[in-house]
Amino acid sequence: MGDKLGPYELLSRLGAGGFGEVHLALDAEGRTVAVKVLHPHVAADGGALARLAREVETMRAVGGPHVAEVLDASLEGARPYLVTRYVQGRPLSAVPVPVADLRRLADGLADALLAMHESGVVHRDLKPANVMMTEGEPVVIDFGIASALDSLSVTASGAVVGTPGYLAPEVLEGKNAGPEADVFSFGATLAYAATGRQPYGQGPASAVAYRVVHHAPDLEGVPGWLEPLLAECLSTDPAARPTAAQICARLDVAPVSHVPRVFAQPARPRSDADDTSTREWRPGKERHQRSAEESRARHREKVRRRWVIGSGLFVALLAAAAQETLPEVALFLLAAYALGVVSDAGVALFSRALYRRRRVVTDMVSVAGAVGLCFGLAAVFSTFTLALFAGTALVVGIVFLLSA
Repeated sequence: MGDKLGPYELLSRLGAGGFGEVHLALDAEGRTVAVKVLHPHVAADGGALARLAREVETMRAVGGPHVAEVLDASLEGARPYLVTRYVQGRPLSAVPVPVADLRRLADGLADALLAMHESGVVHRDLKPANVMMTEGEPVVIDFGIASALDSLSVTASGAVVGTPGYLAPEVLEGKNAGPEADVFSFGATLAYAATGRQPYGQGPASAVAYRVVHHAPDLEGVPGWLEPLLAECLSTDPAARPTAAQICARLDVAPVSHVPRVFAQPARPRSDADDTSTREWRPGKERHQRSAEESRARHREKVRRRWVIGSGLFVALLAAAAQETLPEVALFLLAAYALGVVSDAGVALFSRALYRRRRVVTDMVSVAGAVGLCFGLAAVFSTFTLALFAGTALVVGIVFLLSA
């Protein structure tokens, strides 16, 4: 069993960043999620946590296929954490570049940018490492965290939260960072994906930051359909950069409805005097998702159906193997299987269990299928072949059970 954090079971460490460690975890209903456990120095900054708590309320509203939605958060206690949708894949910084399907990447990032900005969220740290590639589609992670925590006392001495080369000039100069800063990061990220090079070169962070503020980006090799847009996105003047909506229009990205997610009500009343508390909510409680009880019933029905069908196949094999030499045994096996399955169907028929009609249909079809398969196999294969099949099925079943 893994480490428990609230209702989540931490399975394995996926990585770490400036603000915390990310773990693959299971929620209370057995679904995979990503849990970001904030570093101790972050957890010790009450002002930063209060600001993050306020930002999380906005971050929850960001949805869409190209963002990893915030599902849950607990910013109290010794180990505050955020929970997001788990995205299986590799970061853009770890895939071969230039990217083969650049159009698909650009469209997905533009959609993610629009989803965040429509909800009032500024990412502040958009870069290849925060873009997960899953089956060719980009998914932006960690949005809003850097923007919420850039006032941490550990960074108050002048350190910049983010990655030079992808941070906008106004951020490097200590000015306020709005949506325009994300547009700059969008342009730098796409420039890297299109050319395989950092748009402002490599070297010490201070040297890269100087080039961002004073030099033009390296866009050599960017396709002609994209280069003018990236040049505008990488303008040193925030007012000269296009908005997310304008980027989508330039790329002819069809607008996607980024519907805010509906979460459960707070588990406990919030104290007016407690500014650092945040509301507790759980994933999977949206309006159109199944309840926990229905999810468990669905899982039980799936397991039961597999057992009924699997045991029917095995009984059909055994009965077919005994059909020629021991017909009484074959009849007994089929009758016992049919009696057990029919009894199960009868119990379901008169109960209030979910999926009872589907359960009855599955049971009846399984009995008919087992009988038909038995006589069909006996007519086609020899007794020795059927016995060999049955023995192999038995060994595979035992191995499967032991491994499970």
